[in-house]
This record gives sequence, structure tokens and C-alpha cells, in this order.
Amino acid sequence: MFNSPFWQAVGDLPSITLLFLLLALIVAFGFEFINGFHDTANAVTTVIYTNSLKPMTAVLFSGFCNFLGVLLGGTAVAFSIVNLLPVDVLIDESSGKALVMVISLLLAGVIWNLATWSIGLPVSSSHTLIGSILGVGLANSLLTKGNLSGVNWSKSVDVGLSLLISPVIGFALSFMTLLAMKFLIRDEKLFTPPEGHHKPPGWIRRILIATCGAVSFAHGSNDGQKGMGLILLVLIGFMPAYYALDLNNPGKAIDVKAGAEFILQNLPKHHFDQNPRLKTELDQIAAQLANKSNFSEIPENQRWILRQSIFESRQIIQKLNLEPELTSRLSGPLRNFSQALEYVPFWVVIGVALALGIGTTIGYERIVITIAEKIGKTHLTYGQGASAELVAALTIAAADLLHMPVSTTQVLSSGIAGTMVANKSGVQPATLKRIGLAWLLTLPASVSLAAGLFFIGHLIV
Repeated sequence: MFNSPFWQAVGDLPSITLLFLLLALIVAFGFEFINGFHDTANAVTTVIYTNSLKPMTAVLFSGFCNFLGVLLGGTAVAFSIVNLLPVDVLIDESSGKALVMVISLLLAGVIWNLATWSIGLPVSSSHTLIGSILGVGLANSLLTKGNLSGVNWSKSVDVGLSLLISPVIGFALSFMTLLAMKFLIRDEKLFTPPEGHHKPPGWIRRILIATCGAVSFAHGSNDGQKGMGLILLVLIGFMPAYYALDLNNPGKAIDVKAGAEFILQNLPKHHFDQNPRLKTELDQIAAQLANKSNFSEIPENQRWILRQSIFESRQIIQKLNLEPELTSRLSGPLRNFSQALEYVPFWVVIGVALALGIGTTIGYERIVITIAEKIGKTHLTYGQGASAELVAALTIAAADLLHMPVSTTQVLSSGIAGTMVANKSGVQPATLKRIGLAWLLTLPASVSLAAGLFFIGHLIV
């Protein structure tokens, strides 16, 4: 364990840098812990308010499903987060400024999440994290270059659209799902508020518990990957030589070199003529990896350069208008390129899973009350709970497949509002205004907070 790249890199760090690294990792895992109790209410609200499970049983079950979601959910969404901030910005800047960038975005996310949780406001941790990353990127580029180049704008637009569209999908699909249930299932018990502590019929109770588990698993998968991306930003910022490439898997270097040579031999010449940079980058990859079987054999000061060559080559090829047959033939080399760059150390996966799972069991009551009692004018019904959670689970799972981050809070809150409208239960305008205002303010607030913290830290450093 202590021979891993992480511990080797830690041993090489100056004492003050090591202190800041430990602080950054504590805050990053803390963000995931807060995310657990901030967002878990979305999964447990329906089973608690429909008397399907007791509160403690519900949160323990949800916490376990969150843990499994992180472990089994993959890593693609993590790199949607990493790529919001061009990570070469962290490498090109002085180490002091890189530390300030990382710690500023972490603190901004934690402060906003805690502030909104303290007043029981269900805001999006995804919005908060993304706003914090954008804030430090924009502040840094304004201070150093006088422009807005410190953000990957194409990736930001994709992420922004996913966050914008997902609540609309949650509202519309939950509305339609409840109407379909009312048409197909003629049982008024499903669509009237439960009385006292009576449990729902067995079959609907099983559905409610299953959808609670599904939302929790999906939340762990999607939001857990955001936490992984956050910690990777920390690791890349502090130890780029060890996290530029996957040093843990011998043979990856051979695969990448073979892939570069395959592309050079099989891509038609006119593509190289139109993109001369592509040939330069591929040649550099092949030359740097000659007679190398592991990325660890590359000198530390050359690893980031190699990473950028692999990254740029992949980006250029993905934008080419290739024939389907050639696209298929190049899929293997491009997959090898991605695997060399986009990996998450197993200790990070376990750490995020534990932080999110444990956080799930704490502090959920404030958000639960807002979602269950203050969105609609009547008590949540069995049918509404099942509809909203089923839609939320499917929406988040679809986002995982598309490698896009979405907000569990937004999807489920809008889904419950949709079921209230479909059930003619009415909604509470004051609460919806507060949630809508928080949704509108979260991005600019977290951008401003992160940028302000970075500016203050920049003056100090």
C-alpha cells in the first residue's frame, strides 16, 4: 500500500504543501459527507412520509445503497467535472496559486451547502460544485490573462444543459406517470394521503422501498463521481507527476504507443494535412513511449507533456468526420488513450463511498420536511411517492449512461411538484419560489464565493 504512487508522491512533498494537501483532502471528503445528508432526503422522504419505513431504517438503507452506487457506478461523470477546469491551468500556475485555487473551490462548495442546509433549502450540490470550479477558473484567468479562458466553455455548456433540462424532465414525467397510474390502477388508497401511521398495501410498499433504493444507488453513482472528480482536481493540482497518467497498470504505456502508431498508419493522409498538430502529437507519443512498458518509466517532468499529447490527439480525432468503419477501427486506440488519462485510484472510490454513505445517515430531517410538507398543499400519497422516485431513479441512471452530471435534488423536488399538480393537490407557491430562487442563485453565488476566496488567497500568497 505504502509503495503506491500516492504515498511516494506524499513523501516527496515539502511539509507546508503536505499540510495543505491534507487540508484539501479533508475538505473534499467533507463536501461528499455534506452532500450525503444534504441530498439524501430526496431518496428517503417518500418512504418515511408514506410510512413504508421508519426514519432510521430508511436512512441506513439509503446510505448503504449510496455506498454501493459509488462503488459500482463507474467514473465517466467524474471526468465531466475534471474537464470543466482545464487542468493544465493547475500545472502552469505556481504551486502556491494552484493550492489557493483548489482550496477556494472546496471551501466555497462546503460553505454554500451548509448555509442552505441550515435553513432546510433543497439546493443542488452539483450546481454548487460546478459553480465553485467555474469561479476559480474565471477568477484566475481574469487576474492572470485579463480574459475568460480559464474555463472549458464547451464542457460547461453541456453540463449546464443537463442541469437545466433534468428538472423539467422530472416534473413532466412524474406528472404523466401519476396520471397513468390513476388510469390503470383504480385504488383510491394510492392517491389519498395516508391516515396516521398506517402502512401502505404490501405491493406499493415494496415499490416505494425499491424506488428509494434505486434513487439512493443512482445518487451515489452520479454524485459520487462528482466527488471523485473533485478529489482528482486536488491530486492533479498537488501531484501532477503522479496523477497525469495511470502509473498503476503496467502495459498501458505499450497500449498507448501501439494505438498512436496504429492511428498514424491507418488515418488517411488528408486528415493529417488538415490537422498537422495531430501528427506532431502522435509522433511525440510514439517517441516518448519507445521502449517503455510503464508510464512510471517516463521522467516526472515529462509526464504532463505526454498527458497533454494524448489528450489533444484524442480530442482532435473525435472531432474528425470519419467513416463509420474507420471510426470503429480507431475505437480501440482511443479507448486506450482514455484509460491512460481517466482513472480513479481505488482508495478515492472507497473514501468517497464511505463519506457519502455515512453522511446519508446524518442531518436529513430539515430537507425531508421541506420536500414532503412544503411543496404540496396536502400530505404526500403512496402513488405520488412511487411516481416521483421512479422517475428520479430512471432520469439519474440515464444521465450516468450519457456521462452527464444531474441534480438529484432538482429532479426529485420537481417530480414531487409534478405529482402534486397531476393529483390536483395544489402546490405551495412560497416554497416553490424559495426553491426556484435557490436554484437561480446557487450558480452565481458559488461562482462569486469561489472567485472571492481565490482573490483573497491570491493576495495573501
